Amino acid sequence: MPQWKPRTLLAQALGAIDPASRAIVPPIHVSTTYERDADNQYRSGNVYGRPDNETVREAEAIIAQLENGAAAMVLGSGMSAAVAVFSTLAPGDHVVAPRVMYWALRNWLASEGVRRGLEVSFVDAADAGAVAAALQPGRTKLVWLETPSNPLWEISDIAAIARAAHAAGARVAVDSTCATPLLTRPLEFGADLVMHAATKYLNGHSDVVAGALVTAKIDETWTSLQRIRASHGMILGPFEAYLLIRGMRTLDLRLRAACASALELATRLENHPQIEAVLYPGLPRHPQHELARAQMQGGFGGMLSIRVRGGESHAIATAARVRLWKRATSLGGVESLIEHRASIEGPDSPCPPDLLRLSVGAEDVEDLFADLDAALRG
Repeated sequence: MPQWKPRTLLAQALGAIDPASRAIVPPIHVSTTYERDADNQYRSGNVYGRPDNETVREAEAIIAQLENGAAAMVLGSGMSAAVAVFSTLAPGDHVVAPRVMYWALRNWLASEGVRRGLEVSFVDAADAGAVAAALQPGRTKLVWLETPSNPLWEISDIAAIARAAHAAGARVAVDSTCATPLLTRPLEFGADLVMHAATKYLNGHSDVVAGALVTAKIDETWTSLQRIRASHGMILGPFEAYLLIRGMRTLDLRLRAACASALELATRLENHPQIEAVLYPGLPRHPQHELARAQMQGGFGGMLSIRVRGGESHAIATAARVRLWKRATSLGGVESLIEHRASIEGPDSPCPPDLLRLSVGAEDVEDLFADLDAALRG
């Protein structure tokens, strides 16, 4: 394949043309079963709909190319993708995970993961030294990172952590949902696996639930992941795969707009009289701004958080007053969302009670700022 830029690969979905009809939009393959050849073989490579679907494979090919990985697989959700990775581990294996990460997965690790026999250490993953200190050579099998971390938007040094993890005999998996392959390619920094909640930026239209995994190489772990997806039924349907492909065609355009608007909003809000702090790695005063510049190419993402003066009650009241921003869970869509995370996550959340998480969409940035400014001022 020519060395096209990611924007070109996305816009043309790798340039796929349906060989039968010559359609530039490939058809949706919905069959759940496939005919054997006369000699009882499956030369098409398709056996049954749970592990085999051409529309799903097209989505996987795009994601693998974007991440510069050896292979990709899509699954029924971001959670199923993450759980599949932890399901490759054995009872007694040690895992290092961030103290601040996607809350549902953190809860799963602390409850179901422990019940399955995993030993989990939650650490400050923005501190590469703290991650290295938590490693138990020979016992630690996986280091899970999320960068930027949700919802504090701290940055993990993938390359430094990967070196330390590999020296201890552990693999590194990175949740790169918020960075997307257009801003950070974790495999190029030494990660072994990348996970995306494809529901978010990859799809970008809040109408598909999907997950994706990408591997640096085809190995025993990847083969195990393929078995787990098939045997546990962690599949993505063909219609959802089609919508994911359609969404990815505009990923570059959507993300560019979101990054530009997020930086503009963060810059304006930084000195707002009703805001205590703005958390965004694109701001020079962010403690890991230089690391973000080195690790995130082309922008700092469309996510930021604000800490509202007056505490939790003022933050919740601000969210109640917005008219354009939507009070909803999720991120990465074309519509801008606002959410008070501490009340969503519960009493064990590391999220400050005065924090509002913002997912910047495709609207005009002046409208977004005016609406938020009015809500903050009450």
